[in-house]
Amino acid sequence: MIHSLTAMSKGDELDRRFRLVFQVDEGGILLREFLHAKGISKRTLTATKYDGGDIRVNGFERNVRHPLQSGDEVLIIFPSEEPSPGLLPETGDLTIVYEDEALIIVDKPAGQSTIPSRDHPNGTMANAVAGKFAKERLPATVHVVTRLDKDTSGLICIAKNRHIHHLLSEQMTNSGFHRQYIALVEGHVERDQFSIVQPIGRKDGSIIERIVREDGQFARTDVEVLCRSDIKGHQLTKIALTLYTGRTHQIRVHMRWAGHPLHGDDLYGGSHGLIGRQALHCAMIGFLHPLTSEKVEFRCDIPLDIKRLTNTEINQTQ
Repeated sequence: MIHSLTAMSKGDELDRRFRLVFQVDEGGILLREFLHAKGISKRTLTATKYDGGDIRVNGFERNVRHPLQSGDEVLIIFPSEEPSPGLLPETGDLTIVYEDEALIIVDKPAGQSTIPSRDHPNGTMANAVAGKFAKERLPATVHVVTRLDKDTSGLICIAKNRHIHHLLSEQMTNSGFHRQYIALVEGHVERDQFSIVQPIGRKDGSIIERIVREDGQFARTDVEVLCRSDIKGHQLTKIALTLYTGRTHQIRVHMRWAGHPLHGDDLYGGSHGLIGRQALHCAMIGFLHPLTSEKVEFRCDIPLDIKRLTNTEINQTQ
């Protein structure tokens, strides 16, 4: 597969729609089947056909029933995408860890929502990314692949195209997408390493809170103790957590179930006093790049409010 980065001429301006170029190795296959094998969903093909996209073979427009031959070059131009009505492009600060033509990795501060809601339509990470796209005249919208709670800091992955979002979501479903978090939890965790494999579902009578329940969705969290500390009368443990699934509030629910809620997380039993939020930070995201299939990994620093509670001056116990 060859990915074309060059914009094409479209009248008096450049056509900046997202595009992919494929080389056909073996003939005897219909165009539709070839594109499906490349991970392009039926929904994406339909949108390409009816919403302003284009599919060409050796420079000529073809329909999906066109038979391919070895050596053919297939170009798919994806339609322009517009932000949803609830997403207002805004100018805002962004800490960009990585960006290419397919996706963007952003380090979100604590206190900022990932996406807008009815009560908080402004100031979100998604609004700021949409504003960046609008400023760059990029015909794309914001496809959030990984979402963080408002008071959780760290890395968020955003796709620039519905096809890229589809490919990354498939990895999420098949546990090919890995995230590592750093957290401070209540008490001294006894075991140095363990896994929590407990299903998570909505708590009856609540639209926000989740609990471990037998009829919930499968969820797995791996836990590794980094250090145990005594801080101003609080026994805390600094842990690293690796997620293999992405359930709502997964870490917060699993650590409460384990008897060690996150410090600062009053929704799930954590105490306050040392930090004004749940002490949780997404420090690493790793996955196979949707265009190159190469393994990529991105990291960011722990924010100061958590770092100051885990510095070398703290009385650490074994």
